[in-house]
Amino acid sequence: MPDDTGTVASAQTRIDYLERLGDELVGRGLRVRLTVPLGTAPSLHVMNPEASALTENILAERGADGWWYWWSWAERISAADDLNMAAERVAQVLAATSTK
Repeated sequence: MPDDTGTVASAQTRIDYLERLGDELVGRGLRVRLTVPLGTAPSLHVMNPEASALTENILAERGADGWWYWWSWAERISAADDLNMAAERVAQVLAATSTK
């Protein structure tokens, strides 16, 4: 992804990363909705259709060490360039049944 320093470009990069993750999560059976509110960062609302109480809002943010996907509780999910890892972690957290 390009190096963004401007607000508009940075917002578009966030959207691009969130759309990529959304496509991957849809392929894993989850429902997604990209939210782009005025004045705040875009987010990806993800829901398990088998258990609608299992939802999460994912953010994409740039840090000193690159772009990352973040949980709404301010914990990193994975580097944004590791799409498979991010999708796997989100799908695992939103799973209706435990895999243990």
